[in-house]
Amino acid sequence: MVSVTLPGERDALLSPTAETAGKIHVQIRGLSKRYPGQTQDALKEVDLQVKRGEIFGIIGRSGAGKSTLIRCLNRLEKPTRGQVVIDGIDLSTLSDRQLVDWRRGTGMIFQHFNLLSAKTVRENIELPMKVAGVPAAERRRKVDELLALVGLEQRQHAWPAQLSGGQKQRVGIARALVHDPELLLCDEATSALDPETTRSILALLKKINQQRHITIVLITHEMDVVHDLCHQVAVIDQGEIIERGPVWQVYSNPQQETTRQLLNPQFSALPEVIQPLLTPTRERGDSRLLVRLRYTGQGAQPDLAALSARVGGELTLIYSAVEWVDSKPTGQMLLLLDAQHDADAARTRLTPIADQLEIPGYVTGY
Repeated sequence: MVSVTLPGERDALLSPTAETAGKIHVQIRGLSKRYPGQTQDALKEVDLQVKRGEIFGIIGRSGAGKSTLIRCLNRLEKPTRGQVVIDGIDLSTLSDRQLVDWRRGTGMIFQHFNLLSAKTVRENIELPMKVAGVPAAERRRKVDELLALVGLEQRQHAWPAQLSGGQKQRVGIARALVHDPELLLCDEATSALDPETTRSILALLKKINQQRHITIVLITHEMDVVHDLCHQVAVIDQGEIIERGPVWQVYSNPQQETTRQLLNPQFSALPEVIQPLLTPTRERGDSRLLVRLRYTGQGAQPDLAALSARVGGELTLIYSAVEWVDSKPTGQMLLLLDAQHDADAARTRLTPIADQLEIPGYVTGY
């Protein structure tokens, strides 16, 4: 597989404005949750900060605690211990009425859309404003605006049963924006969608983040969602945050095995065709050295011309997955060098042009 994304192609869409960048929007402190009748915490002392205007992903396997965490963020679940502070407000200090008012200013997008089957697209979007007592003229204006934003003007009078999964999720996104929230929570918003539809929904969320500077917190088990959408990511496993940081950093150089399996399953794997041919030492004169060049955003560039000039001789690209995240090259290349090269020579010549160099061994008969 060869995957290359040009610098700036993705990152221009993923940058909070200079005005809002750096300010803490969501603060989670020592958050723990144990459900009645359980002997273990579903969440264990979770600490996270989300900056205003960024897209923050929380990734983990099923049962890791993702849904519990996001439900604690909008107080659908009451934490056993700890605090959720949003815009300086400790949610635990709000009365029931104040909590209802606060939730109206926080959008929520669900995995299964939660549309009312007896109401049209337009009526589903309008309903939260109707419940809140928004005047009819203002409701019409807002619904028209949101239909245009999500691209459903031509489907506004359709029933949910007449919509595709992606169209239903667009209705859900529009409905979540009716009260102009500054925070948008996404609960596995794309996991029920096919890959093409997922890409369109992610593009819509990027546009919303750009145009409205809304902070987005999403939970997912999908690697591509985190990679394509988020600025920051936290990995949750058995209720604990085991790793966090900028997406480029966590994706290119994961520190935990769970993270490697979730974000970069090819981090250590070798192609199946190579594995039976690999030995730790050179078995024959024509055995070729296998090297892995890793790019982790530390400054090295995947320059093929420089690479070829340094090693000389025959050079075979076995696998490549390098892309730019936050204008930094991340990923790896797996190469077979000419039979004249040994491990010491390869380290001397290639170390300067990669952030990390690994030598799995020698390949014979490829």
